[in-house]
Amino acid sequence: MNNNKIWLSSPHMGGNEMKYVQEAYATNWIAPLGPNVNGFEKDLQNYTGAKHASALSSGTAAIHLALILLGVKSGDEVLASTFTFSATINPIKYLGAIPILIDSEKETWNMCPKALEEAIIDRIEKGNKPKAIICVYLYGMPAKIEALMAVANKYQIPMVEDAAEALGSTYKGKAMGTFGEFGVLSFNGNKIITTSAGGALISDDKEMIEKSRFLATQARDDAPHYQHSEVGYNYRMSNILAGIGRGQMEVLDERVGQRRANFKFYKEIFDKIQGVTLLEEPNSDYFSNFWLTAILVDPLKTNGVSREDIRLELEKENIECRPLWKPMHLQPVFSDCPYYGTGVSEELFEKGLCLPSGSNLTDAERFRIKLALQNVL
Repeated sequence: MNNNKIWLSSPHMGGNEMKYVQEAYATNWIAPLGPNVNGFEKDLQNYTGAKHASALSSGTAAIHLALILLGVKSGDEVLASTFTFSATINPIKYLGAIPILIDSEKETWNMCPKALEEAIIDRIEKGNKPKAIICVYLYGMPAKIEALMAVANKYQIPMVEDAAEALGSTYKGKAMGTFGEFGVLSFNGNKIITTSAGGALISDDKEMIEKSRFLATQARDDAPHYQHSEVGYNYRMSNILAGIGRGQMEVLDERVGQRRANFKFYKEIFDKIQGVTLLEEPNSDYFSNFWLTAILVDPLKTNGVSREDIRLELEKENIECRPLWKPMHLQPVFSDCPYYGTGVSEELFEKGLCLPSGSNLTDAERFRIKLALQNVL
């Protein structure tokens, strides 16, 4: 049997990416601006329904700029999901601000609205009203965004949606990233579409997005010479990478369909196995791109088989899988940050596993994965 590596989530080209890249070469637009950047931003606006978009070098850059635009400064507090990748939290630290880490709820694995409100009340009582909230949509699953926005609006704290994993996901038909003040997207190599490296900031606020572009191009003032009145950043996406993005946008709906088909494949396997549950949409209001299919494994119901047993069995077969995110409040670098919750994210980390979910998985690869899972379970 072919034992080539099966990746967790590898890039998947659509065919027209080179057309846009070659146009950039032919017109000599090899710069962090140009027709592809403008076109890619327009594509993102049309797809998400956001009125404005700023194409950037990474999702991390987008979070950083969003916090700057919201006026976050050294010593301020920012509420954020603890169950996430460190790129969500690092920009808070860039600004000298303090992350206040919020636990997950069990249905979507995303930020718990109850824990969020408890944290806000406690921080206000301590004399520190938070300046912003960053909620994350894990593995493409929408959060309980209506409840989260209700809390944010009640206390008048702006919301930044980290939708890095959720392009193509919706709640009640509305794109994730379009509920709060800002939405953050990522086009890293493992995302549902990729520009190799890249991200975007989306918003309905024209002035804020224009300011983000200004800051992302070293905050150069409008003058015939180089003049700067503010600190700027080298965060703009290049015209070459935006060309890849334009080609990728043409196949985004197809990629969503392929990822959702992977979820259905795994669901059919695990419906017959006790002790393994999948991260599923709670009801029809939620539409997940299922960027990654993730499971929880209960050894008490699987005859002692653990998450780690499954991971090692797949690794032995040259199949990549990955434990769920280790919560930020358990990370050495953020261990001194205030945390509010009941340990839901810790339990998810202990029992959870992400399975190969690439939109380019072949039938032969799915067969290998199925055999490996059946062998261990």
